[in-house]
Amino acid sequence: MATVIVHATITLDGFLADPDGGVDWMFGRPSAPEDDAVVERVMARIGAVVGGANRSQTIEDGELPYGGMLKVPVYLMTHRPHDPIERDDTTYTFVVDDIAEAVALASAAAGDRWVSLLGGSISRQCLRLGLVDELHLDVAPVLLGEGISLFAGLGQRIELERLETSAYASETHLRYRVLR
Repeated sequence: MATVIVHATITLDGFLADPDGGVDWMFGRPSAPEDDAVVERVMARIGAVVGGANRSQTIEDGELPYGGMLKVPVYLMTHRPHDPIERDDTTYTFVVDDIAEAVALASAAAGDRWVSLLGGSISRQCLRLGLVDELHLDVAPVLLGEGISLFAGLGQRIELERLETSAYASETHLRYRVLR
């Protein structure tokens, strides 16, 4: 059975991106092999991805989950039907307005691997519906002061159990189980 995870790199003040959606703060930081190993371990376990479709329902280079490095099924939330898109050995399936269906499809595709939820809105919706098993957060040592938040607007309390923490040159890595 698949494990559904929120996997995100965030700033210390909890932002996924700056107010315009930029993520340049993620790059050019000092790194240690241990940081890379944490991320590689997570990526090796991912069997499917759920995210949001762009407005034009196309797949642009800058929007590929994990930079296109993962060749796993991707399920994209949308408000109108669209045929699946095949690109670089990855199938992008569009799911209309039913996040639970998208997670169920991704879970079936992932088998005993992980389903990675990408984006604040997707993550919050799944947390509210009780669909998330774990949070995997890579926290960068930067404060943006404002931006696109991972958890703002969640609107409910969710208890977590710490499973793992580590810190190296560029990030602090946090892994929590969602308690039900």
